Amino acid sequence: MKSQDTPFVGGPLDGRVLPVLLGITGHPPKTYRVPVPDAAGGPPTVLVYRRVDAGRGGLLHQLWRYEYAPDADPRRRLRWPWSKPDAPAGAGTPDSADGQSATPPARPRPTDE
Repeated sequence: MKSQDTPFVGGPLDGRVLPVLLGITGHPPKTYRVPVPDAAGGPPTVLVYRRVDAGRGGLLHQLWRYEYAPDADPRRRLRWPWSKPDAPAGAGTPDSADGQSATPPARPRPTDE
């Protein structure tokens, strides 16, 4: 597999240059997640870096760098065009503030008489 030495800007990896694997298109991933283990043995903290353009390295060679994104969501989730958008917290759940469900009540079936 091909890799490219990519600089990291900001955050704990500031100034480091790490080899990043390239995808099938020849580009590194759009986000780079770095799990940092917790000293107390809890769940690891995930640092998120976003890929940004760093210019050209020749006629056809694109250069990239990663910038620290402290406000980014560390969860990894695929977003397909046909997926439902994220619902606000507590919306449509039975234990929401108003106590009502977003699902309409079931209608009784008509009987054949």
